[in-house]
Amino acid sequence: MVPAPDRAAGECEAVIRKDGLPKEGKALLELKKKGFSDDRLGELANLSSSEVAKRRRALGVRPVYKRIDTCAAEFESHTPYLYSCYEGDGHRPAQCEAEPSDRKKIIILGGGPNRIGQGIEFDYCCVHAVYALRDAGYETIMVNCNPETVSTDYDTSDRLYFEPLTAEDVIELVEVERRSGELLGLIVQFGGQTPLKLAKPLEAAGIPILGTSPDAIDLAEDRERFQKLIHKLALRQPENGTATSEVQAIKIAETIGYPVVIRPSYVLGGRAMQIVYDLDALQRYMRDAVKVSGANPVLIDSYLRDAIEVDVDALADKDQNVFVAGIMEHIEEAGIHSGDSACSLPPYSLPNKIITEIERQTEAMAKALQVVGLMNVQYAVKDGDVYVLEVNPRASRTVPFVAKATGQPIAKFAARLMAGESLKSLAIKKNRGKHVAVKEAVFPFARFPGIDVILGPEMRSTGEVMGLDQDFGRAFAKSQLGAGSKVPVGGQVFVSVKDQDKAALVKPVKRLVELGFKVVATGGTADFLAKHGIVSQRVNKVLQGRPHIVDLMKDGKIQLVFNTVDGASALTDSFTLRRTALMNKIAYYTTVAGAKASVEGIAAVNAGALDVAPLQSYFKSTF
Repeated sequence: MVPAPDRAAGECEAVIRKDGLPKEGKALLELKKKGFSDDRLGELANLSSSEVAKRRRALGVRPVYKRIDTCAAEFESHTPYLYSCYEGDGHRPAQCEAEPSDRKKIIILGGGPNRIGQGIEFDYCCVHAVYALRDAGYETIMVNCNPETVSTDYDTSDRLYFEPLTAEDVIELVEVERRSGELLGLIVQFGGQTPLKLAKPLEAAGIPILGTSPDAIDLAEDRERFQKLIHKLALRQPENGTATSEVQAIKIAETIGYPVVIRPSYVLGGRAMQIVYDLDALQRYMRDAVKVSGANPVLIDSYLRDAIEVDVDALADKDQNVFVAGIMEHIEEAGIHSGDSACSLPPYSLPNKIITEIERQTEAMAKALQVVGLMNVQYAVKDGDVYVLEVNPRASRTVPFVAKATGQPIAKFAARLMAGESLKSLAIKKNRGKHVAVKEAVFPFARFPGIDVILGPEMRSTGEVMGLDQDFGRAFAKSQLGAGSKVPVGGQVFVSVKDQDKAALVKPVKRLVELGFKVVATGGTADFLAKHGIVSQRVNKVLQGRPHIVDLMKDGKIQLVFNTVDGASALTDSFTLRRTALMNKIAYYTTVAGAKASVEGIAAVNAGALDVAPLQSYFKSTF
């Protein structure tokens, strides 16, 4: 039965479920005009998407590409962009306006759909790849569906396809581009997780993937395969497991021990990732947060309390030479998404032996995975031991920060490495600047009533800033000011921290007293500080009755807040405190590392005014 052109999508679905995929080209063309993807048609007809594509092409049902004239037809446009559509009546071929060139070309897949503010780092990488490959003499072709990003601007690349990032859409446009010129391959490393997931189906379609192979990408993503590699290299991971059901998840969590970090596989921005503290929370997560199946398992890791997280960006070439471009120490402890963490380059507290070991492990994994281009590794350092948290054989969110902080355009270097050049030919040298760069995240919390400022493994920031100076304290202070936070130079600091953090905060609180601050604390924290010679004014918690700490904050009597909590109940109880600090623009820190860093920043501001200098003045040569 042929679905009529005016038939609704729901009626068409019923016909396909009953009769199967249409055998006539005209009928199939009508379905494609209505927006049915090969995946959806396969689902309805109980066929694989590849079988649907095979039948569709055999019937001559292919998309054609139309041009958007960016000059509105007033004069010849040299920067048109293209979009696909299905048109015609099934008898005469539709007109295609793609007109592929006869040049050597490389296609770059963009970041696709992202939450606002969470794709700019990948956008940066795509744009710099376009610039580098264009300078090297290639035609650059961008594919992206997100009009918000610069990479989707019609004049960024030589050619732009404004298309969804699906295997079906990319394969079709590749076939069009292959009609003329030489396609060297596709780059999937620069757009984050979305294009990375297309590597295998594109390779299966006979399309060359430049850089790291799809098998190596899968090796890094597949928990069981990657675990075997880690064991082979004699490296450490936190205890972990993979679950495809609630029963499996409970068994793994009980074996590892709570709390655990749990997340879906193959996600971007830490979406649906949580720190789970008990059985009830785990069951809620498995029931409400994710769809779990053999194809979409959840990953469960032991949560390393009070560990220092470290991000590393590295470059590697086809000859397995490796260049460690940047090692960043997170100011928040492990468990906070790297996109939300403030971090320092170079590390501000790690000993040289740990840094050397991190470099060694990064090189070993890059060689084992046969990375070509960019690779990001996330580590946790606890009690002198280095744990591998995650490896991504692609561009990371830290690439723009590393590039600006070191003076090395590493996204451009990576693109040229993927095109076949070597590290030696690029003559990359280690940064010679004698400075510290601190990245700080920018959050939209104040715009959303009822949102808690506590950070976790799911990314929530929508931007970032960088502070640059000769020492960590001054660089950190600049990063806070850049992010819109205050750096108080006096007044009262409120301290209320969980038991395991009390000892660690004695020294920074004493330093604040030396700088002229007065201390306000809740009962348990006040008693502990008193034992260490620190006088404080006692104040009630919110649940203990008025007057309480929130009253003092609203009255403008608190200029700085140190508040750390442990467990779901404590998080809920202290929500009003954090929300009040946010809405009254009071500087607040919810981790020990953040509190310590803030003291260094305050001390730096007290010591003298912060000066400003051009970025390039920090390097001996321009870039």
